[in-house]
Amino acid sequence: MYEERASRLRGAVAWTRGPVPLGTAGRVLPDGCMDLLLWNGRLVVAGPDTRAHLATERRGLPVYGLRLPPGTGPRVFGVPARELRDQRVPLADLWPRGQVRELHERVAGAGDPLAALESVAGHRLAAERHAAADPRAAALVDAVVAALRDGAGVAQVARRVGLSERQLHRRCQDSFGYGAKTLARVLRMQRALRLARAGTGLADTASRAGYADQAHLAREVRALAGVPITELLRLPG
Repeated sequence: MYEERASRLRGAVAWTRGPVPLGTAGRVLPDGCMDLLLWNGRLVVAGPDTRAHLATERRGLPVYGLRLPPGTGPRVFGVPARELRDQRVPLADLWPRGQVRELHERVAGAGDPLAALESVAGHRLAAERHAAADPRAAALVDAVVAALRDGAGVAQVARRVGLSERQLHRRCQDSFGYGAKTLARVLRMQRALRLARAGTGLADTASRAGYADQAHLAREVRALAGVPITELLRLPG
């Protein structure tokens, strides 16, 4: 069973998935986010996906995850998002192994592993705020995400945040793992799925989410998710 709750970290979501039979296949859709996971007995970073990530259960253990909002992952993990695009990477490949061993013992042994994951990420974000990081960088990331969710085009977003389109692309690659156009497609698909799962008809969903028509919605969802939207709607949200 999958469950989630709002995290104490702004914009993040803490989630868990109970044990499932070995060999169970899962489809993780692009959402513009990066996750810190306790998965298969290891601390793992889920990078930003450009397409559906297919995973097969190999150990039958619960999974605990902290889904960080778009643009926050690099601030927590200390590497540009583009370096983790479409990857699942052990945290020990990014941070000192001794440090990760200690963190793993703390998270795996915690009464509330989700709270422990939040603590790990929160400590990193607090350390960044006290370092010499540019405080305007996080505000720029938020402004880009808000503009794309509003349906602004790439050129319009660049103007809104005071960057050239080339500068915007470079910032987006580092913050989100891909350019603004791809992020806009991912965010639009997620909005469409929320509408459709809430009972909105597909034609109205396409219009409200910003697609040209229902056929456009169908093409985009298949391209990003790998299956038709009707199949996704039969699966748990």
